[in-house]
Amino acid sequence: MTLLGSGTRRAPGALRSLAGRDFLKEIDLSVEEWRALVDLAADLKAERRRSDRTPRLAGRSIALLFEKASTRTRCAFEVAAYDEGAHVTYLDPASSHLGHKESVADTARVLSRLYDGIEYRGSDQAIVETLAAYADVPVWNGLTDAWHPTQSLCDVLTMLEHSAKPAEQIAIAYVGDARNNVARSLLVAGAMMGMDVRLVSPAELTPDHDAVRRAQQIAEATGARLEVTGDPHRGLTGADFVYTDVWVSMGEPTEMWDRRVALLAPYAVDDALLELTGNPEVRFMHCLPALHGTDTELGHQLASRTGRTSFEVTPEVFESERSIVFDQAENRLHTIKAVLVATLAG
Repeated sequence: MTLLGSGTRRAPGALRSLAGRDFLKEIDLSVEEWRALVDLAADLKAERRRSDRTPRLAGRSIALLFEKASTRTRCAFEVAAYDEGAHVTYLDPASSHLGHKESVADTARVLSRLYDGIEYRGSDQAIVETLAAYADVPVWNGLTDAWHPTQSLCDVLTMLEHSAKPAEQIAIAYVGDARNNVARSLLVAGAMMGMDVRLVSPAELTPDHDAVRRAQQIAEATGARLEVTGDPHRGLTGADFVYTDVWVSMGEPTEMWDRRVALLAPYAVDDALLELTGNPEVRFMHCLPALHGTDTELGHQLASRTGRTSFEVTPEVFESERSIVFDQAENRLHTIKAVLVATLAG
């Protein structure tokens, strides 16, 4: 099975080359390896739907190191592992000595004697890179402040499923805070797929130059079109998908909230913003969790402070037929499973 466009079918040997490898950021993979993972995820999803599963990771054990809370990443790693016959140990910040009483390097060397793979979710990209440098088993990035490769992999699969176009003809507009890990990963992943990727954000929140430079280098080989703009009209025209992410996070200083909300208010995804695409088939994407009302602690705090009742996306868009956010969420399972199978079972 393949969801990829012309010229993008799985390259022979691309999956085999991932055996035993780390999965830390998109740019560590070749274009062929990245596309092979997307294709494998589609195969594994179809296999699960048919209830036609042969566990490929029986007898394997995986450690999940979490320094940041998670719903989708943790659950997707656990279910993916269980589906494939592997065992999982979940370690939250209180359950290990990582970085407190034991160095990252020592933790990596201990865990790689006990486990066949290590997942890390936290803040500093240097931590997951150090784990990979000292571990003798594959290390996977479940999220850092710099990169979110398991998210962008699932985003690509979701777009291919919801478009009749080949990857090279798909246009996606990311609106909001383009400095963050999701925007950076999406830019590079879209470049690897040959897509038309627009990052639409206020000037203060544009992506760092290094991420743009790396994506442009990839685009030269794949034919991707990349643009960074502050103009929603320019960035959204003709888009097939409109994507946004959170404006503020729990734990951030509240004095930052007013400034962030003021900067991003013109980029809130509502019906009027989607109309700028001129595309009646446009779909809305969000990596979740999303602030689309005041029924969460953070949403209530922000509403009390700013007077707004929705933030990065309105309830009307989030709950509409144009929203494919829960298809995205499900696809975290299938794409993470592809990463586990490719790196451990290959």
